[in-house]
Amino acid sequence: MIRVLLADDEELIRVAVAALLGLEPDLEVVAQAADGREAVRAALAHRPDVAVVDLQMPLLDGFEVTAELAASLPSCAVVILTGRGKPPHLQRALSTGAKGFLPKGSPGGTLADVIRRVHGGARYVDPALAADALTTPPCPLTPRELEVLRLAEYDTPVAVIARKTHLSTGTVRNYLSAAVAKLGATSRSEAYLTAHDNGWL
Repeated sequence: MIRVLLADDEELIRVAVAALLGLEPDLEVVAQAADGREAVRAALAHRPDVAVVDLQMPLLDGFEVTAELAASLPSCAVVILTGRGKPPHLQRALSTGAKGFLPKGSPGGTLADVIRRVHGGARYVDPALAADALTTPPCPLTPRELEVLRLAEYDTPVAVIARKTHLSTGTVRNYLSAAVAKLGATSRSEAYLTAHDNGWL
């Protein structure tokens, strides 16, 4: 039997996926978690062969769960499920150690097959996401510009961003201006949305 952990903050989805996997003769759902921190605790307690984790969860997201499990439970292969997969998400998932990356809209039997594949040592990436990743332009922003833009999400005052990043207000303004210009935006709000929609944040 392949022992599986399911982690998703949406209970209806988590329970439905558990029921579907329970119909497979070689898969056993040994634990479920409603947030990322609980997923790591449950994995360490139950030692599953495969952890299926949602990309967006409270406390720890799917990337952070993957990184923690890669460090503390390397025998557990991680499959990330996502509702909105972007090419940068795929690249980050693989770099943090995920063995599978799958959209939530995939056919029912696909997840079971992916679990078997990654348990056998293979990797699986949704073909459409892989194709998008090959054709999407890279992020034009520097890591510092991304950091400042991420903090500007809710029209946060420049002085607050400066305190959080230990930068001067003038430097923060320069980073925000550079991000707006590089993304062809008319405001920092529009720049934030462009970066977010491309999966760069």
